This record gives sequence, C-alpha cells and structure tokens, in this order.
Amino acid sequence: MNESAASKVNIAGTGISNITLHETMDLFDAWIAAGAKKRVCVTPVNCVVWASKDASLQDVYNSADLTLCDGVPLIWASKFLAKKEQEILRGRVTGLDLLPQYIERCYQKGHSQFFLGAKPGIGQLLQEKSIAQYPGINIKGVYTPPFAEIFSDEENEKMIALINEAAPDILWVSLTAPKQERWIAQHFEQLNVRIAIGVGGAFEVAAGSIERAPLWMQKNGLEWFYRFYKEPKRLFKRYMIEAPQFIPLLIQQKIMGNK
Repeated sequence: MNESAASKVNIAGTGISNITLHETMDLFDAWIAAGAKKRVCVTPVNCVVWASKDASLQDVYNSADLTLCDGVPLIWASKFLAKKEQEILRGRVTGLDLLPQYIERCYQKGHSQFFLGAKPGIGQLLQEKSIAQYPGINIKGVYTPPFAEIFSDEENEKMIALINEAAPDILWVSLTAPKQERWIAQHFEQLNVRIAIGVGGAFEVAAGSIERAPLWMQKNGLEWFYRFYKEPKRLFKRYMIEAPQFIPLLIQQKIMGNK
C-alpha cells in the first residue's frame, strides 16, 4: 500500500482515511505480523456530525491510526470539497463489509479474535457461525457486558481482564458509536491486543440476525434508508435530524476553504 493510501481527508474537521477495503485488510495483516498496536474507527456521517460539536470525540477519531469511510455520502462529500484528486476518498470501508471479510482473512492467516459487545447472544451466535463456516478458526473469547450508558469501574476491569487473558490479534467491539470508540480510546493502553476496532451493528448482520440492504442500495448510498425502513423508531433521530446537519457543515467548509 502506498503512503497516500493511509493519508486522511478532512471532512468537517474529522480526518477520514483514504484507503480501500482490501488495502485496510492488507494493512491489518502487516500490523499483526509486525506486532504493532493500532486503534481503528469506522466512521459514518452521523459520527462526523457528532464530532463537529464535540472536540473530545473529534480527537478520538483524529488520533486513531485509521478512521475509515463508512458510507458513500462521505465519498460524495470528499468530491464536493476536493481541490485535487488525492483528496477524493477512493472507497468506503464499512464495518458491515470489513467484519465478515476480515473474519475470513483471520481464518486464512491464523489471526486470533475476540468479540466484545452487541446484544446478549449475538456474539456467541457470530462465533458459532464463524466456526461452522471456518472450522479451526481462532476465536479466543466472546463477552457481552450488561447494558449501561457508562460502565462501572468493576465492569471495565472485568472486560479488560477477559480481553488481556485472551490476548487476541484483533478485538472487535460492538457497543454502538461513539460509545465504542470512546471506550477503546480510554482503555487502549491497558489492552493487550494488536488491533482494536469498533464496528457497531455489524455483529448482528454478520451473525445473520439482521438482514443487510440489497447490494444496489449499498452501492448507491441508500443503505441508511433500508436500515431506517427496518428500524424507524430507533433510527429516526440519527437519519432525519442529525444526518441532515452534515450538509451545512460541508457548505461552510467549502466556503471557508479550511481543508
């Protein structure tokens, strides 16, 4: 992967890594082989909007080793803002794509994994499905903490101890955004992992408990609409109130030229 592939494109103050899905997986392999320790964020539009209003959250994204482009609208935004070709994002890297494809890569390469979070039973279901699909795959642990807006010190210590005992190459975290990104950043130095990454609802989709949008909707930036159709009550605020705030942020950045 060339140097420009890992550069970041400024969108509303958040640097989005200009990297493709396959380059991301190759980079993960290289990091694991080198014994590196890296923190990765998967970042959709609503996270960029939240970060524009919260300096501490924006710092979580901007200090990550990779801040992945989760969604076609971010590619559109980069084209709108770009002053040169290198500032146009070359592809999206969603958790929904990365999780199942890198699980397969982990099987091929022998990388170990740990699944943290999601609803009760989902992590175990994902583990069972992965083992059935890839016999011998190295999944070192699964843990679902009890729901809490903020975990107690005791619960944090328990999660860290379980993860460190397993010492996985990659820690997949499904605690919803931006809670998962904050948790990883807060405890990153204590975690004995090679890569820590939050993937939101990707556990449910990869486990088969939630159906993903048709491919044509994914490619045309309509995956959000399919998700909203499936869960209108839960996602109304995110897609109908928060996401539209992205447009004035882009217009302001275009006018101000603060790239």
